[in-house]
Amino acid sequence: MAKRRRLTAPDVAEIEALDEGFAAKPSVNPFETGQKNAPPIAKVSAETAKLRGMAAVTDRVELARDKADAGRWRDAEEAGQAVRYIPLSEIDRDYLRRDRMQVDEGELQELITSIKTNGLRSPVEVVALDEGGYGLVSGFRRLEAFARLNLNRDGFAEIPAFLRQGTDSAAAYVSMIEENELRANLTPYERGRIAVLVAGQGVFASVEDAVDTLFAAASKAKRSKVRSFAAVHEGLGDLLRYPNAMSEKAGLKIAAALRSGGQATLRKALGSAQPDSERDEWRVVETALAEFEATPKDASRGGRPRQVTRIKSRPLASGGDLSAEVSPKGVRIDLKGANLAEQDVERLLEVIEEHLMSRTPNS
Repeated sequence: MAKRRRLTAPDVAEIEALDEGFAAKPSVNPFETGQKNAPPIAKVSAETAKLRGMAAVTDRVELARDKADAGRWRDAEEAGQAVRYIPLSEIDRDYLRRDRMQVDEGELQELITSIKTNGLRSPVEVVALDEGGYGLVSGFRRLEAFARLNLNRDGFAEIPAFLRQGTDSAAAYVSMIEENELRANLTPYERGRIAVLVAGQGVFASVEDAVDTLFAAASKAKRSKVRSFAAVHEGLGDLLRYPNAMSEKAGLKIAAALRSGGQATLRKALGSAQPDSERDEWRVVETALAEFEATPKDASRGGRPRQVTRIKSRPLASGGDLSAEVSPKGVRIDLKGANLAEQDVERLLEVIEEHLMSRTPNS
């Protein structure tokens, strides 16, 4: 039978020696990089793990930043504040009836020189068209400058543009007019003319509505003057050769004569004249105004000359609205929104003619 060995507990000195020995050995945990004697492979592993952790955080930050940038970009596009480059050939410059009747050639050449030297400082504004391409809202002069530069220079086939989203016709016209009023004031006649044109397109129910919306920021007195020049364009626009040269005082005087029944006199004078300058044209107008003012008025009427009387608009069951204006010198019938063929219009005129022919002189 083997003899058993007696076990004895180590003394304190032996235990301290063992602890010192373990402390001197490499750490079994490679990520405890604070150990002085850690092997190189452990240090590399720990540093790589830390870098991967930092990279993951950085990637998440960049991803969040990209998402935020994408969100801001979408918001900018929806607000029409994101600039894009659009080929000139895809822009319809006649999408709107222009408020400015003519472009000053000297000012246009200055703009061309500025664009060549400094680039385009302000993009044009466009809207996407249902049939494809884009409609120009504002920036007619800038688009014209690019078109001329594109004829003989590279780099002007596309123009920076703001794409306006969901812009209706009324808002588009307001934007166009506001830009021209800020950059270069429209003439009094141009203001009245554009109000008549957009009302005629059905964008607004009447010239008065067009003036109140297009020039909403103007004072009441200024809107009243715009309406006066609108009346001048309606009554004489097809005969005037130099309307933009008309002063505000002259336009208001003509408008007053038109409201008092002087349209026939003015149209007769302008229709038979061939003025070669704005000064000659104004002489013709002045002569006609003097002739009209010298015409004896019907004393039985008394008081102020009768103004234009507007007949209340009547909606038609087939679509459209029918209205009329009665003045001392004539009647104007306005039919909006109805899709009539030429023969229908001819029949309407025949009915009016038959009615007038059947009336007795005193009826």
